[in-house]
Amino acid sequence: MSEINLHHELLEQGQTKFEIARRVRAGDLSRLRRGAYAGALPGDAAPVAAHAALVAATLRQVSNEAVVSHASAAVIHGLPTWIDQLDRVHLTRNRAGGGRRERNLYVHGAPISDHETTVIDGIKVTRLARTVVDLSRMESIERGVAAGDAALRLGLREYELTASVAAACGRRGIGQARITAELVDVRSESVGESFSRVRFWRWGVPAPILQLEVRDPNGGLVGRCDFGWPEFGTIGEFDGRVKYGLLLKPGQTAEDVLLAEKRREERLRELGWQVVRWGWADLKNRTELTARLEAAFRRGRDMTT
Repeated sequence: MSEINLHHELLEQGQTKFEIARRVRAGDLSRLRRGAYAGALPGDAAPVAAHAALVAATLRQVSNEAVVSHASAAVIHGLPTWIDQLDRVHLTRNRAGGGRRERNLYVHGAPISDHETTVIDGIKVTRLARTVVDLSRMESIERGVAAGDAALRLGLREYELTASVAAACGRRGIGQARITAELVDVRSESVGESFSRVRFWRWGVPAPILQLEVRDPNGGLVGRCDFGWPEFGTIGEFDGRVKYGLLLKPGQTAEDVLLAEKRREERLRELGWQVVRWGWADLKNRTELTARLEAAFRRGRDMTT
């Protein structure tokens, strides 16, 4: 991230307001918010990178008592975020009420103690536990659990999350935060897996075993599966668009990975397992996905009895 300059600082450097405007039009200076600029951001800059720049610019213009929080804290920590969360910078001031919303700023008024904050790259930000609680109070349980699962993978302890939920007792959305704290699981390895678990919970699907290891009769590992229901002889896999890219090893192509996955699934079926795959679109269709799972459960149960 290039250095943030305020409008008056550029003027003090000898640039005129007309030159500043010309540089913005030319694309070699980015106007992040009113009165705050940085070097040119690429046109294809990732939304999280653009939001991080907006956070840095905003902090140059607000009280240093403000703490970066909610979705903005999630960006700083590297937790999952969504594009509709990134239009405003979220800050929390240690006070009861008095929040305000502007075009690209949301100031929350809420009690916040020093032990709920940390500093990352010079930015004062809510700690992982407080960030997850704030997000889960304001967002869906799915998004809260996705953030919580990722936070656990980054080192958050479950007791820290439980304590943060207790500290937020009485605040709006605390019921969702409690549910989030109950559902988070460090074994979920992707946002899609987190969303799937919450949907299964909502839909009454039996809770699966996560990252189930399936072995052959000789004890050899056949596959480590996203979800497993051994009592129904069924495994489930979430197919995200980036999953196979993440599985690539040096020298491998996507075709190599797809072929290996096909062989792995064939071997699982040969061992008697039912295999159900789904993607993002399927998580929007309760009737179809639960019907597929229930059919697999019936087939798997019949084969084990």
